[in-house]
Amino acid sequence: MERVALAFSGGLDTTVCVPLLEEEYGYDEVIGVTVDVGQPEEEFEEAEETAEALGLENHIVDAKSEFAETCFDGVKANATYQGYPLGTALARPVIAQAILEVAEEQDCSALAHGCTGKGNDQLRFEAVWRGSDMEVIAPVRELGLTREWEIEYADEKDLPVEAGNDGVWSIDTNLWSRSVEGGQLEEPSYVPPEEIYDWTAEPTDETEQIEIEFDEGVPVAVDGEAMDGVELIEHLNELAGAHGVGRTDLMEDRMLGLKVRENYEHPAASVLLNAHRALEDLVLTKGERSFKVGVDHEWSEKAYEGLLFAPLVEALNGFIDETQTKVTGTVTIKLEGGKARPVGRDSEFAVYSASAASFNTETVDGIAQEDATGVAKYHGLQERLANAVEADVGERTPAVTDGGDASEGEQ
Repeated sequence: MERVALAFSGGLDTTVCVPLLEEEYGYDEVIGVTVDVGQPEEEFEEAEETAEALGLENHIVDAKSEFAETCFDGVKANATYQGYPLGTALARPVIAQAILEVAEEQDCSALAHGCTGKGNDQLRFEAVWRGSDMEVIAPVRELGLTREWEIEYADEKDLPVEAGNDGVWSIDTNLWSRSVEGGQLEEPSYVPPEEIYDWTAEPTDETEQIEIEFDEGVPVAVDGEAMDGVELIEHLNELAGAHGVGRTDLMEDRMLGLKVRENYEHPAASVLLNAHRALEDLVLTKGERSFKVGVDHEWSEKAYEGLLFAPLVEALNGFIDETQTKVTGTVTIKLEGGKARPVGRDSEFAVYSASAASFNTETVDGIAQEDATGVAKYHGLQERLANAVEADVGERTPAVTDGGDASEGEQ
């Protein structure tokens, strides 16, 4: 008996995929897999209700802890893409891997998803799946389905699509971020209403200070209270979200070349990324900080593409992990007006000397202010020489007029 494992959410796309995989692709049995990376509880209830109505065997996998670890890898790499913290991109490979493991356990010969041919998720899922021996099937993409066709098909088959997300907005939620798109948001000029936000309140003048503790680049405590990854992220989403922290509205360039309008909420991610960068600024040397910018960018690009298993990323992780051995300490963050602003940082690895930086000390470690005189004389020497040579050559070169040499004109 041929079985296929379907990434199942209970929405319109994955619901219509169930009979299509049997009718159009000839599979004897479809099993669903719903992976928990921090979605709202009602989404699992809807998926279960839909699966039951379809007579679908559905497996729910709790991958929140694994996803939180991936998010913290992103913190160490200061992972953002075109100005927003990566969320969906980090979640998809975790989901894909969990589905693959269930498929192997259930002796499936194929894997399927309900992604369209225009988004990033199809690529992120398949980057993981195509490393297996199983066939990969994408009914919506391969059959060229439209939403209108799917709705008509669901009506004909009496499918329980009412359990899916039929709202105005297309919403994807996980521990690290909440993305909102679709409807009028597809228009770049459309100003989104406050109703699209769920994690963040409208910013006010109220302020609050919190302290984030890091151990080798990983956040481990808030205000002195140790927490595991999932708990810490959920706590900061609620705390910072109440101050309106973590809203992003941008035009995003997808992997297939499409430019789309996206809205994101990411309170905890904003706090932790800002705090982490502040601590790195304190403990890393100028050279390390400068070089890591490029490393972080490359890591983020691969993460956006769903390719964290790439050999390049393994090499990048080697450098990142080495720098993070010193990223231990605390950062004070001030939440105000929708921002998470670092206002204090402390670490035993600080590359900082208060006495050396103070204007009130004359000599530190045998170095006096007057010792900088020689440095000041040499600083910019080559540039001054270059400018002088250019000026000297310019003075010695006769100007050429439009009429040329007068003697030549008389010949």
